[in-house]
Amino acid sequence: MTPYTTLPDKAFWRKAIADKAIFDINGLWLPKAVVGKQDPVVTYGSCFAQHIGKTLKERGFNRLVTEFAPAHFPNDVVAQYQYGVFSARTGNIYTTSLLEQWLQWAMDESGVPDEYWQNGDSYFDPFRPAIEPGGFVSVEEMRLSRLSAIRCFKKSIIKAKFFVFTLGLTESWFNKEHGYEYPMCPGTVAGEFAEDKHQFVNQEITQVRTKLFSALQKIRTLNKNIRVILTVSPVPLTATASGEHVLVATVYSKSVLRAAAGIISQNHEWVDYFPSYEIINSAPFGSIFFEPNKRNVNAFGVSFVMDAFFNAMYPDAGYASASGKALIASQHPKKQQNRQDEICEEALLDAFGGKK
Repeated sequence: MTPYTTLPDKAFWRKAIADKAIFDINGLWLPKAVVGKQDPVVTYGSCFAQHIGKTLKERGFNRLVTEFAPAHFPNDVVAQYQYGVFSARTGNIYTTSLLEQWLQWAMDESGVPDEYWQNGDSYFDPFRPAIEPGGFVSVEEMRLSRLSAIRCFKKSIIKAKFFVFTLGLTESWFNKEHGYEYPMCPGTVAGEFAEDKHQFVNQEITQVRTKLFSALQKIRTLNKNIRVILTVSPVPLTATASGEHVLVATVYSKSVLRAAAGIISQNHEWVDYFPSYEIINSAPFGSIFFEPNKRNVNAFGVSFVMDAFFNAMYPDAGYASASGKALIASQHPKKQQNRQDEICEEALLDAFGGKK
């Protein structure tokens, strides 16, 4: 007898992976708690978090939104102005340090910076640079909108039972003088880059883990009963400022994020980890869940991930959407071109490719 003798099939690669058809691979997640249909769930994080929020709503769960568009906005304008993309109008929160920064603002632990970016007669929020297409008409309007987002962000945490956060990046940009973080490099979406003012930091495991746990502790201070589900975005980097090849930089970033999330989840009963990154990127699935650009996750991939999420919690409810069979039957992933893509400022970095 050895410790391996009595292990279940899922512990062995041959039994759990090699001997199965890829769409029969299951049991990848054992949830620490089940999300009930009526449980308020808030979603934040990187671009892939948008799929989770959307699917929760589509499948009849209580995805909580606390910041709403004006009543006269048509649906396409609502999406364009990022109402409902996340539970509050924060824009993408790519890093764990940026999440902590939002919580510091929400809890009045640090002042909200006065910085704004101006382009002609338009004003942009450095911390939500793509939130208002064309910019705000005044600095005051921009600041009021930001304060509204902070209040709604705090409200969503207080009212939620589950906080779902998708970790996206380790690469980050900071204001050198004041130490606060931007979601994107100034000058990419809006603003102007200045080498003497802006600093690149590729965060390492200790920093990511410390910031993540600090943020989660603040969330529990606001809501002592809230539960957290962490996941890592499977979407590769659009571009890297690290000096490494973008593939190497992507593996570094995702590995650090996965390790940090795993360590915290293993050590805290109220924190869980869902393996969306592993499902999309693992060897058994090859690259079948990616669009032809090898970066964007196609609709079948999103569906397969979300099936795994719901089937783990409700194994007898029949949430599977036969995404695998549909993919095999179609063999035409390009047909998914007309789907509504997630809003992802980081993807705009592709426009700088080849420029000197």
